Amino acid sequence: MRIIRPSRLNHYSGGELDRAAHLRTDPAWLARALSDPRSRFVPFWRGQALIAKGEVPRAVYLPGPVPAGPHVFLGLVAGVPVFALDVSAREAPPDYGVGAFAELRNLTALLPAADATVLATARGMLHWRATHRFCPSCGAALHPTRGGWVMHCAGCGRENFPRTDAAVIMLVTRGEHLLLGQSHRFPPERNFYSTLAGFVEPGESLEDAVRREVLEETGVRVGEVVYHSSQPWPFPASLMLGFYAEGVSEEIILDTEEMRDARWFTRAQIADPASLWFNLPPEDSIARRLIDDWLAHT
Repeated sequence: MRIIRPSRLNHYSGGELDRAAHLRTDPAWLARALSDPRSRFVPFWRGQALIAKGEVPRAVYLPGPVPAGPHVFLGLVAGVPVFALDVSAREAPPDYGVGAFAELRNLTALLPAADATVLATARGMLHWRATHRFCPSCGAALHPTRGGWVMHCAGCGRENFPRTDAAVIMLVTRGEHLLLGQSHRFPPERNFYSTLAGFVEPGESLEDAVRREVLEETGVRVGEVVYHSSQPWPFPASLMLGFYAEGVSEEIILDTEEMRDARWFTRAQIADPASLWFNLPPEDSIARRLIDDWLAHT
């Protein structure tokens, strides 16, 4: 099977964020950073980020000291401490006099890489904090420590760490054809055909997850599996692991509970979808990167 290297970084990766994990265990430093006017805070209201209006959207970084609300130390950007700030407890989005709160997913392809990385980290961490308030062992309340990266149980002392769900996403190819599907989760009016994907199950390797998901959703059997790249996907907390997979069978037996449709497409069809009847996935997604890099490979 051909090895296809990623042509560039995926959205939400790269950037300039130094996570500075060693500072999370320094309570005195964190206390000073929270009251330091040089520190910056990226606010979120119910999953939406504060975005500055302009020709190119950008994240809004509020100056310190910290306003009221749960917060997480994200790291350093050019030596400046940056925190995520959750203002979701307010009934309406607060007006900071600059920008407006917006869905991050609608802006990914437009955001500078540095902002996208910070906002993806912030969104993922704040979602974890909001959904992990009680200990899974004893039910007691959890309290943030280590800059917000650990939730400590006041009852049994258990430490709870952020969770990322591993998901495989794969472009299945067979010669000069590739397999794309349309999930029931896709809005019918957008008519997306995309790569197949699914979550990794406990006790399963990534390669086995690729083969299982393709077989379950389409009935197509997969042989060789080759890694391409990964992408953090904070909607709400996944790591997308991208692969190319070699189809060793052709007949499609559709799982109609999961999929609306799945078809083999030729290279020519995918190169010009607008002339046909379907749309490819958005350019900010690793699904699109897998397709584009396959098309560019000769």
